Amino acid sequence: MASRVILTGASGFVGRQICTALVGRGHQVIALSRHQHGGRGGGESTKGVQWLCADLLGGDDLAGLMAQAQAHHLIHAAWEVGHGTFWQAPENFVWQRATDQLAQAFYAAGGQRFVGLGSCAEYDWSSGAVTGGTDLPWSESRALVPGTIYGQAKAQTGTDLLALAQKMGTSAAWVRLFHLFGPGEPAARLVPSIIENIRLGRVARCGSGRAVRDFVSTWFAARAIVAVMESPVDGAINVGSGCGVRIADLAQDVANLLMRPDLLHMGALADRSDDVAWMVADTTRLRRVVGFDEAPDLLADLTRMLHR
Repeated sequence: MASRVILTGASGFVGRQICTALVGRGHQVIALSRHQHGGRGGGESTKGVQWLCADLLGGDDLAGLMAQAQAHHLIHAAWEVGHGTFWQAPENFVWQRATDQLAQAFYAAGGQRFVGLGSCAEYDWSSGAVTGGTDLPWSESRALVPGTIYGQAKAQTGTDLLALAQKMGTSAAWVRLFHLFGPGEPAARLVPSIIENIRLGRVARCGSGRAVRDFVSTWFAARAIVAVMESPVDGAINVGSGCGVRIADLAQDVANLLMRPDLLHMGALADRSDDVAWMVADTTRLRRVVGFDEAPDLLADLTRMLHR
């Protein structure tokens, strides 16, 4: 059933695809962004979306915003820390506090279901280090022993959110995202960096690529997140493909699609000493409990990204 949904971070890397997926499902979206959307001021609407300028870190009147929105659902996709520095940035704890304040304001205004975006960085990375071989898919019951400030802040945010919802007699889900690619991705990340270098006729230098990851596009992840929102399922839920892909194989797919495999140089860069060999989501809960059983198509989504 369609509903009014507040979406934070609506112009961000993941948020923009969630916005599109919500509209596609017939929901009314109140999209919050601290940047003016398309040069328009806060309050203007596009098809199915009302854009409001709101700075979650800037002391805006959250109670007033939530009361104005009168939404049943909220998806919290806002969490902005610079690429390359976010792992250990203290700003993550600022976002942790802001998320807690947002959830409290949302529930106080009559909101019923809050869906927050977490990360696989919340899990214990010590098992399955590079020298330790492969591992089983990571379920939501895996120990939360984050090794970074980012992971610590996300893990505590999810724990606090779920406890708050239980205390308030409302509903909350915490989506732990695995490895994403898609439009708007920071240029230094794996897929866009390979695309840019090859399109410019330059060599794309990568590490060994032997580590295994769980890759999905932001288009796929957005549809899964909306399915979680539409479900009654509370608690932590992994979003990924459930299938492991070697980083080298993904990189090779990109180079092959660009018809310049000769420009991809795997092993040209050193691997990180603390890298993890295996990070793959157990998506049983997403598929069987939430009911989202769509199979991702990695090659199709990579092709779609290349043609944007």
